[in-house]
Formats: sequence, structure tokens, C-alpha cells
Amino acid sequence: MATKSKFTIPGLDSKTSDKVITVLQGRLGAYNDLQLTLKHVHWNVVGPNFISVHEMIDPQVDQVRLYADAVAERIAAMGGSPLGTVGAIVDARTLPEYSLTRDTAMAHLAALDEVYDKVIADNREALDAVEDDLISQDLLIGQTGELEKFQWFIRAHLENAGGQIPTH
Repeated sequence: MATKSKFTIPGLDSKTSDKVITVLQGRLGAYNDLQLTLKHVHWNVVGPNFISVHEMIDPQVDQVRLYADAVAERIAAMGGSPLGTVGAIVDARTLPEYSLTRDTAMAHLAALDEVYDKVIADNREALDAVEDDLISQDLLIGQTGELEKFQWFIRAHLENAGGQIPTH
């Protein structure tokens, strides 16, 4: 867990600030986990759709890294200490272990769709939890919207001509 704030943003009391820091620390861990998972997929995807998925994933990795950085900097600005070590990620992990290694693009995309389901749902819960800090909430709103777009990219690959996603 992120350390409690030593100071806080003007207009926020320390109790609110500590709550927001804790919520943001959870998002930081999830983003660090997600970027590693995405890179793992990038390295292990094979099959007929290899290149399109391989090239689609790297920009997502880069963007999620920026989300982690923005959240960590918000934690620091609020007087907290962002925790970005592997141990911190593992200790606070909410995402299930990604089970695929070398596999087809469609198998990886189906598994990533589930990962995005969890990250987005957790972000939406975090939005409610930080409602007393509109700046942090705005940060998470923008990030969540982009994550939803990334999930749409994935689902567009999985969707059939009838509009269904066979994995759902």
C-alpha cells in the first residue's frame, strides 16, 4: 500500500488524500501488471493474424506505461509514495495470472478481452471511490475511456460478421 501523505493538495484534507492515494496505488499496480501482460502477448502471439496483433499491442503498452506514470506522479503530488516494484504489484494484484504463452492471435485476444474487462471494471469502481478529488477522477476517466477503446480494438478482431463475440 502507498504510504500515507506527508502533505496534501490544497483543498483536500489528509483523510481524503490518503483514501485517494490508496485507490490510485491500486490503479498503478493494475497498470504495471497490464503493461507487462500486453508485452507478454506481443512476444508470444503467433498465427495468421500475428502481425496485425503484434503491431496493435505495442501502442497499448506505451499508453498504459504513460497511465502508470501519470498515476504515480499524482500519488507523489498528493504527498504519497508510489510503489512500483514487482513486489508491490504482486502484493496488491487484482488481475488473474495470464495463462497463455505462445498461442494464436485469437486465443490471446480472447484472454486479453477478459483482462480488459477486469481493469475497466476496477477503474469504474475507482472513479466512485475518488469522487471527492475531481482531479484524480478526471485522470481516471480519461484513462478508462482509452482502455475501453483498446478493448474495442481487441473485440473488433474477435467479432464475427453477425456482430457476436464468440468468447462471450
